Amino acid sequence: MAFLKTKERSKERFSLLLLDLEEYYFEQHTAHQVTANSAKERKIRGSFKVCSKSIIFDPEDITEPILKIPLRDCKCIEVVEKERNPFNETKPPSISISCGQVCYIKESNVIAPYRIERGGQSLTFQLEVWNKTEDVVQILLQLHRASCLEKLGDQTAMIEANLQSRLARSSFDKNSFQSVAEKPHMECAVEMVMPLVSNPGHVCITDENLYFQPLNGYPEQVIQIRLHRIRRIYKRRHGLRPLGLEVFCTENDSCSDIYLKFYNTADRDEVYYYIATFLENHVTEHTAESYMLQWQRGHLSNYQYLLHLNNLADRSCNDLSQYPVFPWVIADYTSTQLDMTNSATFRDLSKPVGALNKERLERLLARYRGMPEPCFMYGSHYSSPGYVLFYLVRVAPEHMLCLQTGRYDHADRMFNSIGETWKNCLEGATDFKELIPEFYGNDSSFLENRLNLNLGRRQNGSCVGDVVLPPWASDADDFLQKNKIALESQFVSEHLHEWIDLVFGFKQRGSEAVAAHNVFHPLTYEGGIDCDSIEDPDQRIAMLTQILEFGQTPKQLFTSPHPQRITPRFHNITRSPSINTPLSELSPASPSEDSSFEDLTEESRKLAWSNMGNLKLLSSHKIHKEAVTGIAVTRDGAAVFSTSQDSTLKMFSKELSDFQRSMSFSNMALSSCLMLPDDKTVACSSWDNNVYFYSIPFGRRQDTLMGHDDAVSEMCWYDDRLYTASWDSTVKVWQRASDNTSSQKRSQFQLLAEFEHDAGVNTIGLNPAGTLLVSGCKDGTATIWDTGNYGILQQVHCHAGTIHHMAFSPDSRHVLSVGADSCLKVIDVQTGMMISSVKAEEEQKCFCWDGNTALCGGQSGDLLIWDLLSNTVTKRIPGHSGAVTAMWMNEQCTTVVTGGDDKQIIFWKLQC
Repeated sequence: MAFLKTKERSKERFSLLLLDLEEYYFEQHTAHQVTANSAKERKIRGSFKVCSKSIIFDPEDITEPILKIPLRDCKCIEVVEKERNPFNETKPPSISISCGQVCYIKESNVIAPYRIERGGQSLTFQLEVWNKTEDVVQILLQLHRASCLEKLGDQTAMIEANLQSRLARSSFDKNSFQSVAEKPHMECAVEMVMPLVSNPGHVCITDENLYFQPLNGYPEQVIQIRLHRIRRIYKRRHGLRPLGLEVFCTENDSCSDIYLKFYNTADRDEVYYYIATFLENHVTEHTAESYMLQWQRGHLSNYQYLLHLNNLADRSCNDLSQYPVFPWVIADYTSTQLDMTNSATFRDLSKPVGALNKERLERLLARYRGMPEPCFMYGSHYSSPGYVLFYLVRVAPEHMLCLQTGRYDHADRMFNSIGETWKNCLEGATDFKELIPEFYGNDSSFLENRLNLNLGRRQNGSCVGDVVLPPWASDADDFLQKNKIALESQFVSEHLHEWIDLVFGFKQRGSEAVAAHNVFHPLTYEGGIDCDSIEDPDQRIAMLTQILEFGQTPKQLFTSPHPQRITPRFHNITRSPSINTPLSELSPASPSEDSSFEDLTEESRKLAWSNMGNLKLLSSHKIHKEAVTGIAVTRDGAAVFSTSQDSTLKMFSKELSDFQRSMSFSNMALSSCLMLPDDKTVACSSWDNNVYFYSIPFGRRQDTLMGHDDAVSEMCWYDDRLYTASWDSTVKVWQRASDNTSSQKRSQFQLLAEFEHDAGVNTIGLNPAGTLLVSGCKDGTATIWDTGNYGILQQVHCHAGTIHHMAFSPDSRHVLSVGADSCLKVIDVQTGMMISSVKAEEEQKCFCWDGNTALCGGQSGDLLIWDLLSNTVTKRIPGHSGAVTAMWMNEQCTTVVTGGDDKQIIFWKLQC
């Protein structure tokens, strides 16, 4: 289990879990418990621990029980001076404690419910360091006075004052530095947070390490984390306040290396930003959107994605009140065989657990409608410390005993059966719990009573042992394996976004939550209450305790519908090619050396993109007098056409390495060009509001389309339809006549539709099927249109300033855009959600992309290869001496032609 991997001293029976909730362990002294048995005095050596609410004596002999004496039950704590013996030797003083009850823990070294002896008792302890006896007694008397205060708030305040005094009188021991050359940046008082407990001490951060030194030396004198090992850091809410910081030295593990709670937000933020600055050049900071893009495209499993979302939503394995939450995905716990092809096998992920049973939901809704404000549908939560330990009691019994003051739950209410638990979640009046990550992990020990714990006897006479598994599971490992397969199944992959909407997304709160029957108590939501605003200390503590024990809703990560996962469409690929696999092994035979225009498999295109860093410059040619604005290439690759702000269309012969033709249609700049499917006609858009058609065989202008009231910025073509974008704030759709009779008319194009915008349209793009069109405007707005009914599907303001270029991914699920704000943005077509945004060091003017990787032309003239799954530049390839303004790539993704502000066109070839 994740949180059980924390480092603790081996063979030590004492644990912070023996303390009460919200109790601190201050100091320990080697001592002897002195007991009088008849005339003989017996001494038991051990550790005498001073805690904020109790005294704990931990004997060295593990057969002896640990004693816990609550300070509130103490009648008298005093120093007893011993008389001198006949030889005039001083006898050691002792601490005498008279109390009303004593807890006996781990008797015979067995983890079991605490045995409590009530009634007047006297205990005597002798410290090995005699001269500390008086000081220890004074501390105990002070803490005893605090524990006897009538108001809980006063108790807490007095104990807190004691703790802060101890922290102020101590500091981090710099002798613990790993190197004398280390330079400390800052240190401050903090608490290390673990499940149900926290440990006070000092944090110190240097130019090399993060250190935590516990005030009490437990579980070790100092904890060290090297900064260069850190992979992720998260700010956390702890106790509903922004005081937490969690540090991970692994990328995908759910268990952090340390979780710290600071006493003020400013200290937390200073440590966070110091580490973040250190990591800036080493680690990419991921957002929910960047993880979403990786998950959508199959680079993260469902399990990994849910772990990352939980982390981003303040869920931590170190905080049982905010433990990671995972969904029930299987609904069949009675069949002997699990049919993953049957949708009835799975739980409806579009509904919260409380809404899965229609009859129960109707009863809950009836109560909800008649409830005064604040009203809620569910009286309990889907995740709470009690629910987490309900599942984990067999591997975390001490945590359960800590949570329930030394007792296990009633045997019939324990986690006895998977099927019974699921049934109760469907039918129980107050049971709406989801699952935890362990149900999809590799460690099945939480389902088996391997520690032979005495967890009680049920009403039917059976002892609580291993969890009863469904008939379709042969053993606990088989159950986990099938649960994992179910989580990654086609059905769950297609519907998981619906559950994410409920727990982390737009159906978490507000009217959408009401419509989805997903309303919990207002106090469970982030920002539901400001505990600091409650003046009465007792009320504040009671409110905080109630919220933490009841459960907390995750931080909301998405405010619009979550996109669906892209499920694999190519099932015939039996092997994944190595990055070094030559293209010749994957491509069909080509009659010529340049196989640029052969149809290749999806697999080989992926291979080409994985090798895009090997793009090599073949030749460069300065053929224009101004910046190049567009590039079009014939099907055989022999002729390359380019347009320029110098108002010319030029034809370059690849074979002769020289330009052969130059055409000018007006005295204004040409903005783009494209090759029509007949491979004989080049269309050119112009700032003079027209589109010109040039016939390659005849070498002259063939037609003119006067279609706009301002410059035509870009064009697209699909299935005899021409789409033209203009600075006049429109995109127009034109149909080319199917015969030649219209050649006698001024133009052979008929206007079919006009898309209105609020600003000039600078770029457009069609998806591969021609069913969707995206337009990007000068005001930074992107609009996705349905070319079938000419309606708007999505509209997103995604850039601050002009959008330079936009294009669909090959699978039509995403749109990538670049703009004058130097940002790259990925938009989900289905939902309109902006699922990735990255600020580049320079403007990107044009690009080609495969959905995961983008080859961009930068303002500097270099080609940049962007990994959009990690938002990083993986390679920079020098090219033009001015901004890259136009780019063309062949279907195989192996040949690239670029144009720039430097008036050149450059030919590039992928070297595999």
